[in-house]
Amino acid sequence: MRFVSDLWRILRADKGALVGGVIVAIYCLVAIFGPVFVKVSNDQDANNAYLPPSWTHPLGTDSLGQGVMSQIIVGARPIMIVGVLAAIITIFIGVLLGLLSGYAGGLTDSVIMRITDVFLTVPGLPLIIVLAAVIHTTNPFILACILSITAWAGLARAIRSQALSLRSSDFVEAAKLQGVSMGNMVGRQLLPNVGPYVAIHFLLAITGAIYAEVGLFLLGVAPIAGTNWGIMINLAMSQGALYTTDSAFYLFSPMAAIVILQVAFVFFSRALDSVFNPRLRVQ
Repeated sequence: MRFVSDLWRILRADKGALVGGVIVAIYCLVAIFGPVFVKVSNDQDANNAYLPPSWTHPLGTDSLGQGVMSQIIVGARPIMIVGVLAAIITIFIGVLLGLLSGYAGGLTDSVIMRITDVFLTVPGLPLIIVLAAVIHTTNPFILACILSITAWAGLARAIRSQALSLRSSDFVEAAKLQGVSMGNMVGRQLLPNVGPYVAIHFLLAITGAIYAEVGLFLLGVAPIAGTNWGIMINLAMSQGALYTTDSAFYLFSPMAAIVILQVAFVFFSRALDSVFNPRLRVQ
């Protein structure tokens, strides 16, 4: 409860963080409930193609005369699902290997760090593009695994550094004297102490995964199926959005949705950082 009260106090003091938190909450609600109440029509009407914003279609229409707003709402869920899954996988692998490496030391530390170094030196984006093109799947979990294939490495090294500093602390030494197993030591003693850093990194990992996911659909290496923001941008570009103003709203609406979400995540993560680091709090 203290965390919640501290967070609320920070949000009230930092209006930017409050706005960011509200926007993130709205996006989550739209992703969860939007497709339940809003449907993308299958009707095609070329006479209504690329209409400007109106009461009927607040963000205009696409080349098939379908509302852009409904596509933005329905397309939020697949984007958010993959982004959150990729962040969870990234956090799980990075934290697990980082804590194990830092606490175990010796040969275990050396092996894990050499593997981590390999993934840190591999060009992440080209590897993701190649894997997505070869596997060519729309499965959210597989896409999340592809997006997180190298993202965990930097986190693992950072967590290892913290684990090394905690390994010689008094509470860890006391737990060793009590015969606490390595699993309990890592899970109950070390993990809670790196929790704040992990929470902030989790939000930033979501933003990175969303950017990468949209990039895959924009480049066309992921299958164009269903509706999401990346597919919308891909279709708008393929229809000549850069050379005509007719499809401007179809192109820039999903781009604006992505940018607003990313900025909101950054502002909200700043609030979390202030909660976990009192010296950063707004006076």
